[in-house]
Amino acid sequence: MCRQACLSDCRCDAAIYGRGYCWKKRMPLSNGRVGASIEVKALIKVRVSNSTLPRKRDHWALIISVLVLLCSSALANLLLATAMFILRKRRNDERIGSDREADSLTTNLQKFSYGQLDYATGGFKEVLGSGASGTVYKGVLGRNQQLVAVKMLDKMVSKTQEQEFTTEVKVIGGTNHKNLVKLVGFCNEGKHRLLVYEYMSNGSLADLLFDRDRSRPSWDTRTEIAYAVAKGLVYLHEECSTHIIHCDIKPQNILLDESMTAKISDFGLAKLLKANQTRTMTGIRGTRGYVAPEWFKSMPITSKVDVHSFGIVLLELVSCRKNLDMEALNEEEIILADWAVDCFSDGKLGKLVKGDEEAMADMERVERFLKVAIWCLQEDPTRRPEMKKVAQMLEGSIHVPTPPDPESYLGTI
Repeated sequence: MCRQACLSDCRCDAAIYGRGYCWKKRMPLSNGRVGASIEVKALIKVRVSNSTLPRKRDHWALIISVLVLLCSSALANLLLATAMFILRKRRNDERIGSDREADSLTTNLQKFSYGQLDYATGGFKEVLGSGASGTVYKGVLGRNQQLVAVKMLDKMVSKTQEQEFTTEVKVIGGTNHKNLVKLVGFCNEGKHRLLVYEYMSNGSLADLLFDRDRSRPSWDTRTEIAYAVAKGLVYLHEECSTHIIHCDIKPQNILLDESMTAKISDFGLAKLLKANQTRTMTGIRGTRGYVAPEWFKSMPITSKVDVHSFGIVLLELVSCRKNLDMEALNEEEIILADWAVDCFSDGKLGKLVKGDEEAMADMERVERFLKVAIWCLQEDPTRRPEMKKVAQMLEGSIHVPTPPDPESYLGTI
């Protein structure tokens, strides 16, 4: 009873009991006695330490922290999943949009599945060539064993590449000219983007002109190729429904069929011009050695960039050598364009066709081709002729005036 009385009294710090009595004491305790005759007991109240309470608090704090962490993690995962879903949906919408656009633009083309083209190419085994936008494989279609060239575009990881595919399908699918490579069909399935062209059995103009294992092509063959490429560019620039700047005219992009007819290929870099539009702004495109000066001057790009590139190709057709030859015997012959201008200025055109008896016997046409090429290479794009006029001058249907040095600004045409 004494013990309980002290415990229930908040002012009691100690209890002394014995012989039927109970004294409740407060701190500090004093007047204590020790003796054998004393038959009492003292109980000291020991208050429970507050340390247990913080432990309970710490326990609940830990539980709350864990719950907050779990909720935060779940919220972060939810936000991440939502963002990924939105991004994936946006990409799918863009892909579906490009698919629909390609489909709507190519009703006259055959649409292939990836499996069909994988089978046609034997698992994409025989490589015909490769470029900046993809690799071309040889294939065989259907029961009639039609030979085709299948261009597999590199993985579409950006919207720009998706647009490049749509552009190429749109451009080639809507063209029809004997000097342009014909697009047979395409594949637009999932991540796969492939283009199916007619097969050109005689390879590229680069193979014809620069392959040392081949004999020099005849002068007549080279002149016919020049006429064909010029006519193909006239069609692209002026005659097709959407005017097109090719942007990468070079021997590798001029292919030859079984009858050696030249056809322009690879529209992966093409720029489309809307009605009444004559120029466009774009980043540098094309191939070193063939690109026009304005590409490097932040100038508007017009069809005259193709005229410049054609001028280089024309010089290569005349001389049967590359535009840059580091193995040339003389330093002045390394850069073909500079050497050709020097030969024309010095009246030594024979140097360009040395050893070519057919061309030497037709120096009038050699001179005409050289003059046209120099006009095409004028640094100021406004002084270069349009491709229609270039074609007429090549054929001799109109007079070719003497061109000025490409770096001077004295002449006009």
